[in-house]
Amino acid sequence: MTSSTDSAKTAHPGTPLSPAPTGPRTDVPLGARGNNLDTVRRHNLGTVLGLVHRGGPAARSKLTQSTGLNRSTIGALVGELVDLGLVVESEPGVSNRVGRPSPVVSASADVVAIAVNPEIDAITVGVVGLDGTLHRRVRYPTGHAPTAAEAVTIVSAVIDGLRPDLATFARVVGIGVAVPGLVREADGVVRLAPNLEWVDEPFTAMLAEATGYLTRSANDAALGATAERYFGAGRAAYDLVYINGGASGVGAGVIVNGDPLTGISGYAGELGHTLVNSNGVRCHCGAIGCLETEVSQASLLGVLGLASADSDELDRALAASAHDPAVAEEIDRQLRFLAVAMRNATNVFNPQLIVLGGFLGALYQIAPGRLERLIADQALKASGETLAIARAELGSRLLMVGAAELAFGPLLADPAGA
Repeated sequence: MTSSTDSAKTAHPGTPLSPAPTGPRTDVPLGARGNNLDTVRRHNLGTVLGLVHRGGPAARSKLTQSTGLNRSTIGALVGELVDLGLVVESEPGVSNRVGRPSPVVSASADVVAIAVNPEIDAITVGVVGLDGTLHRRVRYPTGHAPTAAEAVTIVSAVIDGLRPDLATFARVVGIGVAVPGLVREADGVVRLAPNLEWVDEPFTAMLAEATGYLTRSANDAALGATAERYFGAGRAAYDLVYINGGASGVGAGVIVNGDPLTGISGYAGELGHTLVNSNGVRCHCGAIGCLETEVSQASLLGVLGLASADSDELDRALAASAHDPAVAEEIDRQLRFLAVAMRNATNVFNPQLIVLGGFLGALYQIAPGRLERLIADQALKASGETLAIARAELGSRLLMVGAAELAFGPLLADPAGA
């Protein structure tokens, strides 16, 4: 089999900031009062690192304003993060402001995570920097849905091939895996990935043992929601639903008040397996008429006469063939069933934004306004009156960024101890 590599840089748009805490103790965050000083320090280190990781480079003065901490505390925290190799400081550009300009703090590109996404036709492995740089991306076609054991073997081989590159970085924090299925939050067991035909596979533990890296796994669409929330189309939204369409089906992730909705075991957000057609066909999951049986990449590629296509190729193919009656009919059919699921998501979650990724983004792009009209006709008026719909911005980088974010989680929670 052959593999392909590419590289890219993720955007670092500004992240909305919480108001500064008030009261006599400006060096202690509101949530940490009453705790010991080490807990406070750990919290503050994570807060500062999170701001520059997810919001991009920031002047010390901006970090002071954003956190409500005083300048000397920010200076000490930044100094510790520099010593840990997690951030770098640089002189700012030319400014017309009076006085000495504040140094700019950036997350380090030299600290990286390995991102993994197994699909039914390929396994993708990426190397993502703490600063958002996608250093490497390798797509290994499989030609079939790999077993969990095969996926571990392939990922291990790709990582072995990347080890000379990985050795050039100061630190590899671990592996994050975006799985197209239900992943038990407690131990990373893949309870069900229907299109991969994985049931109760201890994939996370298997991969950790094979590679020697700390490994964490989660649902791919949930990780996509996190990636778009912080770095893409959803960066200004605190309540959003992300729906992704890929070779392995349709999945979704939900963000409520800025936090992921996980459910008791981590399985929340499975819109791909909600009913949209009671007269439909049986899904891999065993139910009838699931969203992903009616809205599928395979059906779209079939009517276009393509065996496979990435998002850019699909955009071009749809644009070139949109006036073909068979293609137009399939686009309309899939959009109507997608609208049913989006109506349900609108009524249940009342989101500010629904973000569409993968081939769903291409469907949305080819028929401007179609989904908005369908949902306006079907959803509760009060729930849908402030709804916006957008295409995912991260493109092919999305699941690499999302999986890396999972791997970076322990580091962001405890920069000095992770």
